[in-house]
Amino acid sequence: MKSILTVWLSQLLLLAACSTTVTGQAAETAAPYAIVVSKPTAADDDWQVVVDALTAKHHAQVLTFSDSVRETLPALQKLFPRYVCFIAPPEEATREFAMEVQRLPRRFDDDPYADCFWGILTGYDAANALRLARQAESLTIRRVASGSELAMEMVEEGVWYCELNKNKMVKKEPGKSAVELHGPDDTTEPLVRTLNDYRADLFVTSGHATEHDWQIGFRYRNGTFKHADGALFGLDLQGNKFPVQSPNPKVYLPVGNCLMGHIDRRDCMATAWMNSAGVCQMLGYLRPTWYGYMGWGVLDYFVEQPGRYTFTEAFLANHHALVHRLTTYFPELVGAETDLNGRTAMTPKIGARAKAAGLSLNDARGLLFDRDMVVFYGDPAWQARLADRPKAFEQSLRVEAGTYEFEIKPRRGTNSFQPINQNGSQRGGRPFLAYLPHRVRDVQVVEGADLEPVVTDDFILVPEPAVCDPARSYRVRFTATPMP
Repeated sequence: MKSILTVWLSQLLLLAACSTTVTGQAAETAAPYAIVVSKPTAADDDWQVVVDALTAKHHAQVLTFSDSVRETLPALQKLFPRYVCFIAPPEEATREFAMEVQRLPRRFDDDPYADCFWGILTGYDAANALRLARQAESLTIRRVASGSELAMEMVEEGVWYCELNKNKMVKKEPGKSAVELHGPDDTTEPLVRTLNDYRADLFVTSGHATEHDWQIGFRYRNGTFKHADGALFGLDLQGNKFPVQSPNPKVYLPVGNCLMGHIDRRDCMATAWMNSAGVCQMLGYLRPTWYGYMGWGVLDYFVEQPGRYTFTEAFLANHHALVHRLTTYFPELVGAETDLNGRTAMTPKIGARAKAAGLSLNDARGLLFDRDMVVFYGDPAWQARLADRPKAFEQSLRVEAGTYEFEIKPRRGTNSFQPINQNGSQRGGRPFLAYLPHRVRDVQVVEGADLEPVVTDDFILVPEPAVCDPARSYRVRFTATPMP
C-alpha cells in the first residue's frame, strides 16, 4: 500500500498537471456485507433478533466490539466489505458513536475516500429496528412531498410547500407539468396528509429544527412537527394536533435541518421518523448546519439525477465529491481530525488553486464540518431510487476484457451539465461519478487523463468542466484487474 502522505502528495502533483489520480490499494479479497454491533447489544435478546434478521437477509459476517467501534477496524480492513451496517440501540447511537462510525470507512486503506456503503441501523426500540432490518423489497420513488422547494420536473408526481414565501406551493400530477398554487397560511395539516394519505415515498425538509422539533416556516410563522413516545405529530398555530401514521416505506431527507440526525435520547425526532413515519433510510446533521454541502448536495445526485443512484449511492457519491473538493483545494486538511463540534486545531491554507476558485477559510472549515457531521441511518444495502426520468446529462460505464470506459454526454440540444433547479446552499458543480461493478486494482488510464479523473478501487470520479463543449468527448478509458 502507498502511504497516505504519498497518496496526498501524488494527488496534488497529478492534479496540478491535469492528470489522473489513482488512489489507495484495497485488500486482496472483499466480503459483501458486514454487521458491526457491540457485545452488550448482541447479548440482548430483543436486539439479537435484529442482528439475526439482517445476517440472514445479507449472509453477513458479524463483528463485535467491547468498548469502541474502532476495535473492529483491523477486521474490517481484512474483510474489505462492500456494505457495513452498524446496529445500535438509540442509547448507543450517540453523536460520538456516529462520528466514529462515519470515520471508519475512510480508514480501510490509505486513500481519503470511504471504502464501503455504510449505515447505522437503529430505531425507537428493537421492534422498530427489526422492521427496518426485515425490509427487503426495493422502493421506486414516485410520490414526493417537501417542506422546501424541489425540482418537480425530476419526479413523477409531488407537492412542495415553500418555507420562505407564505402561501406558495407547487404541485405536479402524473404526466403533467408542475403548477404553482396558492397554499394555506399554515401548512402543518397538509404536510401531515402528504404522509398519512398521499403516502409520499420521499419526504424532504429544511429550515430550523432541533432533535425534538421541525419548525416548518423559515421566514414566516408556521406550525411545527414534534414527537412524543416515538410518534410524530404536527402542531399547527392554533394548537391543533395531527398525528403522523404513515407506515409505507420511505426515504427522509432533512437536507437543511439542524440536528435532525442527532439521537440525544431514545425519544427524539430521528427515532420518531423511523417509528411512526415509515422511514427506512435518512440522513441527518449531528450539529446545527451552516455550510450545507453534505445535506443539500444529496439532491444533486439523488433527486436531480433521477433513477441513476440509490439513496445510499447518492449519499456516498456526495461524500466522495466533498472529499475530492477538500483534497483538491485544501489538501493539508484531508487527514485532519475534528472534535465533537466539527472543528479542527489545524489552520487551513488558502493556496493559489483555492483562491482561483474563489474559496475561503469558510469553505475549508465548512467542508471539514460537513464531512464529519452528517450521518446515514438504515440498512445501506436496501435500495430506494427515484423513478427514471430525463436528466441534464447522460453517463455510461462500459466494461470489456479488463478495459473500463466512462463517458459523459450533455443531453441532446443542451450545452450544460447543470441540473435545472439549484435551490439550497452549496448546490451544483458536483463531479460525475460511477460505481464500478466490482473492486479493481492495478489501474492504468489510457484515455482522458486531461479530465483529471480519480479512480479508486470501486468508483471513478470526473470533475465537472468549467465550460461544457458539446462537440468534444468527455471520456475516460482505463485498464484494471478485477479483485478476487
